[in-house]
Amino acid sequence: MTGTRVDVVNPYDLQTIGDVALTEWETVDAYLAQAHQLFRNRKAWLPAHKRIAILKKAGELMQGRFDELAFQIANEGGKPLIDARIEVTRAIDGMGLCIKELGHLTGTEIPMDLTAAGAGRIAFTTREPIGPVVAVSAFNHPLNLIVHQVAPAVAVGCPVLVKPATYTPLSAQTFVNILYEAGLPEEWCRLVVCKSNVAEKMVTDPRVNFFSFIGSGAVGWMLKSKLAPGTRCALEHGGVAPVIVDDSADLATMLPALVKGGFYHSGQVCVSVQRIYAHKGHGEGLAQMIAMDAKRLITGNAILDTTQCGPLISPGEVDRVESWVAEAVAGGARVLCGGERLGKTTYQPTVLLNPPRNAKVSLQEVFGPVVCVYETDSIDAAIAEANSLPVAFQAAVFTKSLDVAMKCVREIDATAVMVNDHTAFRVDWMPFAGRRQSGYGTGGIGYTMHDMTQDKMAVIKL
Repeated sequence: MTGTRVDVVNPYDLQTIGDVALTEWETVDAYLAQAHQLFRNRKAWLPAHKRIAILKKAGELMQGRFDELAFQIANEGGKPLIDARIEVTRAIDGMGLCIKELGHLTGTEIPMDLTAAGAGRIAFTTREPIGPVVAVSAFNHPLNLIVHQVAPAVAVGCPVLVKPATYTPLSAQTFVNILYEAGLPEEWCRLVVCKSNVAEKMVTDPRVNFFSFIGSGAVGWMLKSKLAPGTRCALEHGGVAPVIVDDSADLATMLPALVKGGFYHSGQVCVSVQRIYAHKGHGEGLAQMIAMDAKRLITGNAILDTTQCGPLISPGEVDRVESWVAEAVAGGARVLCGGERLGKTTYQPTVLLNPPRNAKVSLQEVFGPVVCVYETDSIDAAIAEANSLPVAFQAAVFTKSLDVAMKCVREIDATAVMVNDHTAFRVDWMPFAGRRQSGYGTGGIGYTMHDMTQDKMAVIKL
């Protein structure tokens, strides 16, 4: 950040690709005041049919700018263009999903004559917007995460202030401008690119009714502890995703899934495959096969069609990953591929065999292109290790045995257990959430829309 602007760079070559205005507290304060006033003035609320029309038009505009949006994701976020295109498709589909889910936000009839005290009355609930929303987002999916946080607020009629990651504000800015072009009055959605102290002041302001956060656990839990009384929230942090490989697993389908789940976006995904547990005698062979495929991955500038693994978001992240791998190797881990940086901004796809259980790569989210394979004595031992950390998000098991599959589904502490698929699988209508230190509340567009509304009951005496 320099002066009143924030420079945005391509994380591969560090060349400036754009800038955005830095928002000061005085402006944020005015935005909050306006959002609060909008919510309090029910005559100013946008009816559902207008919100639906705006979302539909915005989706059409996004489709018309498909290539521009994909290139922008790759250029500012370092996600390979082949994956950025998928992100745009998901973001566009998300607009339609918001429209669909609006029809499911219904109330219920409450039976009142179950006792004499309630007799002679009818009661029902409706759902109405919770109020001003502040959304703080992460860099790794710079368009689709914004859609997941902002479009639900627009859909249910909540004024929203959105703070994108400082590394990747351009996609968020484009999306907000598309909403304006689609007919959303500017006061209903504001882009805020600001310093941390301003962001904290905004998040903890008593005029905020709902706080949506995607990012690091340390920041998210800290901000939750400072929320004004009455502010609801949803936090989405990271995990150290475990995968259990049974001896019966089908290698032909498993290997591509593990490589994709581990090295997609260079591992910069909150549910990226990180810890793979295999039975003793099979772990080394599995790790060698993963390494063989990982060696073929092409690392480079994300804006090129040939790139499969892009840069890490900043040189400092490359330094961190390099130091974590060095620590694991010093403790006895074997490097089967990678293990070195390729340059200032890139790190080789890396496979480690049997890192120490107390190494950072075994205990914390790497958020880089590093997959660890461990040998264990049994499925029970693998499950125990999978459950040993204070974080819990998505997990996976590969097996042809229904008994093993169901044992893992029952006993792994995770919000979702994928059977014969990698841990990073997601569709945007499913519940997506972390347990324990990995998060609070449930993501997924329909679930977010529900959280951004609240019940109101009418009781009518006949």
